[in-house]
Amino acid sequence: MPVYEYKCGKCGEQFEVMQKITDSPLTVCDSCGGELKKLITNTSFVLKGGGWYVTDYPSADRKKAADAKKPAAGKDKADKKTEAKKNPLKLDS
Repeated sequence: MPVYEYKCGKCGEQFEVMQKITDSPLTVCDSCGGELKKLITNTSFVLKGGGWYVTDYPSADRKKAADAKKPAAGKDKADKKTEAKKNPLKLDS
């Protein structure tokens, strides 16, 4: 369940309440009977890592930046094949 933060306009008390999304917002302060206001606060979690948004929903600029960071697929294999053709191994029989 989400945690909502409220502040009383009369006494200034600030507190958190765990409520369902479908619950009606609180309107009256239990301490003094003043009017409560629901506050907008930061979320209680942080997304960390390589950037789920960048990899899942990239804009054209982000996609270009992400592609530039990736090594070219098969580049190492192509370089090894070219090198092998230039310097073939000679086996003495």
